[in-house]
Amino acid sequence: MVHRVFTPLPCGGAGGGSFLLILILSLASLTSCNNQENETSKVVLNEALSLNKGNFQDDYGVHNAWIEVFNKSYGTVDIAGYKLAVYNGIGDTVFYNVPKGDVLTKIKPRQHALFWADGEPNRGTFHTTCTLDTARVNWVGLYDNGGKLIDQIEVPVLEADHSYARINDANPEWVVKGGDEASSYVTPSTNNMTIEKNEKQEKFALHDASGIGMAITAMLVVFSGLIILYVSFRLLGLGMQSKKSTETSKTETMTENQPVAKAEGKEGEVYAAIAMALHEEMNNVHDQESGVLTITRRTSAWNAKHLMLRK
Repeated sequence: MVHRVFTPLPCGGAGGGSFLLILILSLASLTSCNNQENETSKVVLNEALSLNKGNFQDDYGVHNAWIEVFNKSYGTVDIAGYKLAVYNGIGDTVFYNVPKGDVLTKIKPRQHALFWADGEPNRGTFHTTCTLDTARVNWVGLYDNGGKLIDQIEVPVLEADHSYARINDANPEWVVKGGDEASSYVTPSTNNMTIEKNEKQEKFALHDASGIGMAITAMLVVFSGLIILYVSFRLLGLGMQSKKSTETSKTETMTENQPVAKAEGKEGEVYAAIAMALHEEMNNVHDQESGVLTITRRTSAWNAKHLMLRK
């Protein structure tokens, strides 16, 4: 683990030796504390690039230095209220407070967040007041929302478009990246370890270069599925037919067991009604009426003369 460089005060004699001893012990204890903090912290510094000429562009299309943090836990971490600090040996340490109220400050499990060290905090949440000096070693620190230092690194002087990064995400070992090999690619906002080849694909290509085996396997799977569906629906149809035949046979058995006399009696009544109707129609059998309308006069209250207005 690397730390911020401190300039010791000049001193001499035995007192100077004691002071140096105390300073060394203090640095050792600080190193131990920082290591424990890094082991327990969920968010760590993961990669940094100080001289950006042709690398990743920000949301304004500008090539700026950047600092990447990584959530190494398996739960979402909100870094609102965290602080980024940069010191390059000149002047005071510059702090940037991550603002609250932005949903993008919530880093999902095993994901990254990229901060632009452009000194333009008015451009957005991930544009900081910090800048990285391209000609000096830059000390970068990360503080949680309680003001506790949880991670720190010293970014060395880098060539253009080269980054100082962990070998793999959250790995304690740091290297300079920017070569042509896949393991040395600069990887902003993504995994530091870039896989150049896929072992499964290589094994498949070795055993079935032309793809005939895969084609036959796929066809067997499809046809097997179709056969299973056909057999299933066929058995279902036979079961439904068997059930219907059973219900039909039960109905016929119940009909045969009913009394015959009752059925014949009903049919005889129907036949008799039909015969009677035909007989009346053919023999013109109807009720004979005289056709004379008789009206009988009766005295009632409504036509009484003594109730009329005029007598």
